[in-house]
Amino acid sequence: MNRILRWLRGTPNRTFVLYPAIVVLARRRLDRPAFLPLLAWGYLQYRLIGDYRQHERAGGRGFDRALDRLLTSGPYAISRNPMYLGHLIFMLGLALITGSKLAWIILVANLWWFDSRVRYDEARLLEKFGSEYEAYCRRVRRWL
Repeated sequence: MNRILRWLRGTPNRTFVLYPAIVVLARRRLDRPAFLPLLAWGYLQYRLIGDYRQHERAGGRGFDRALDRLLTSGPYAISRNPMYLGHLIFMLGLALITGSKLAWIILVANLWWFDSRVRYDEARLLEKFGSEYEAYCRRVRRWL
């Protein structure tokens, strides 16, 4: 049971495995397959930016792992939260593909959760990087 709960605490596990499984099982059809690319985009954005973050030796994957150094280049020059944005793009695609009320509820709930998570992260980064982070925030928007 602890192993299952630990797995469920992983945001990628919920976003990319649990939520789609629940929605598809409840819906049993994809109404608008034209939106499938949003699923791929969201997942790849999350995955590739996580790889970029590791490559730049700024920190590993994981929401509780603060950056070792402030990343301001690459995807982080466009959005301060590109990995979180990948999650949201994926969930938007899921809601659009299925037309499921449940998928829309999941997206809206996660919009609130990610926004609160970002505000928490921003406070930690401001404390850790100070004026360097403030300058970065003036240059790059929170989401897009």
